[in-house]
Amino acid sequence: MLIVTLLEALELGLIYSILALGVFLSFRTLNTPDLTVDGSIVTGAAVSAVMCTAASGMEPTAQTLMCILGLILAFVFGMGAGAITALLNTKLKIQSLLAGILVMLGIYSINLRIQGKANVNLNSTPTLYKTVENAMNGFRWSSIVFGLIIAAVVIFFMFAFLKTRKGFALRATGDNEEMVRAAGISSDNMKLLGLSVSNGLVGLAGGMLAQYQGYSDVGMGTGMVVIGLASVIIGEVLFGTGGLLRRLIAVALGAVVYRMVIGVALYLGMPPTDLKLVSAVIVTIALAMGMLGENFSLRKKRSKAGERNA
Repeated sequence: MLIVTLLEALELGLIYSILALGVFLSFRTLNTPDLTVDGSIVTGAAVSAVMCTAASGMEPTAQTLMCILGLILAFVFGMGAGAITALLNTKLKIQSLLAGILVMLGIYSINLRIQGKANVNLNSTPTLYKTVENAMNGFRWSSIVFGLIIAAVVIFFMFAFLKTRKGFALRATGDNEEMVRAAGISSDNMKLLGLSVSNGLVGLAGGMLAQYQGYSDVGMGTGMVVIGLASVIIGEVLFGTGGLLRRLIAVALGAVVYRMVIGVALYLGMPPTDLKLVSAVIVTIALAMGMLGENFSLRKKRSKAGERNA
C-alpha cells in the first residue's frame, strides 16, 4: 500500500534529516562544499555497528547503554573526520573540496579497520530501534517516534548553538570571512568547529542508519552528500528560509520529502538501479526551482520599483 510506503519513507527521512542538518551546517552556514560526508557517515555506521555487536550477550540494560554509546561515539568519530578536513584546509592550505576528497578516500581504509570486514550484520544483535519497539509493545511505527525525538533534539541544540556568540561567529565566517578576521576572530578555528560539528551530525546519522537497517557496509556512503544537498535545497524551496529555526525545520522536512519522492518512485516501479540518476535529477530540479524563484522575486521587486517611480 502507498501509505505503508510513505511511512517507511518517513522512517528513513527522519534519519536523513540529521544528515541534512549536518550538510546544511557546512554547505549553507560555512559556505563550504564538504565531500567528507560520504566517508564520515560510514564511520558513524561502523562505530555504531561494532558497539551494538559487542553488546550481544549482555544484560538488556547494558545492551541499551552500549547502543547509546555507539551513537555518541558515531558523533565523536564523525567530528574527528571533519576536523581532519578542516585542518588540511586551514593549516596546509589545501582547497576545501580537495581536502574533503582526500579524507573521504583515506577514511575508507579506517572504516574497514573499525569494522574488521566489509559488512557487519546487526539482525541478530540488539539495537536502539529494537529496544524502542519492545518498549512500545511491538508498535510497528515506533522507529518514527524515535526518529522524531532525535531530530527534534538535534534541531533544538543546533538552534541554541547557532544563537550563541560562537554560533554567530560561525555564521559570519560563512557570510564574510574577511570581516570576521577584521573583528579579531579566527576564521580557521570557526571552520574547524563548523566542519567538526557538521560531520559529527553526519556520523550520528550513520550510526542511526546502521541500527535502523540492521547492517553497516563500507560502501554505503556513496552519494550521501547528494542526498544531503537535495534535502537542504528541497527544504529551502518548499518551506522557505525565513528565520533560523524555520530553516532548520525546513531542512529536516526536506529530507523527509526527498525520501518520500524516492519511495513513491520505487512504489510505481522505478528500478532500484536508477536511484542515483533520479537523485541527481531531483537535485537539479530543486536547484532550478530555487534559481527561478529568485529570478521571479527579483523581477517582482523591479516591477514594483518601476510602478513607484512612474
